[in-house]
Amino acid sequence: MKQILVFVLFAGMLCWVMFSPIYKHVLIVRQAVLQKEVDYMLEIGANGDHGYIDSRMIEQSRLRLAAFGMRPERLEYEVYATDGRPADDPGQPLPRGTGLGLAISYPFERLFEIDRLIGLAPPSPDERMSAGGLKMSEYVP
Repeated sequence: MKQILVFVLFAGMLCWVMFSPIYKHVLIVRQAVLQKEVDYMLEIGANGDHGYIDSRMIEQSRLRLAAFGMRPERLEYEVYATDGRPADDPGQPLPRGTGLGLAISYPFERLFEIDRLIGLAPPSPDERMSAGGLKMSEYVP
């Protein structure tokens, strides 16, 4: 009986040691991809030709992130301007010097379930990782 218990505990620890780094790597890659997408969208949205981030740009971003395995419907975008104006209206781009901000979030889903093997409580599947940034608009009418 004691040998069975030792085998079960050893098997659980072995699984955690083997697979935990993989899930942590997935988390790190997702976070990096989100931050890269935020930086890219802010670079495009705040350039001299735009001054906004509209729904078309967000849909294109969802498709790019889906290529990395993220589910587009679970992504949440928050676009804002530092002066309180709407930052997603192509008809009223933000003038030069106004801050254009973007935050993208995505749920952790069940990435950390394997941590239960060693007694760690994983985050709720509804908790979200996020990436954000702020860039000054360069649009000149």
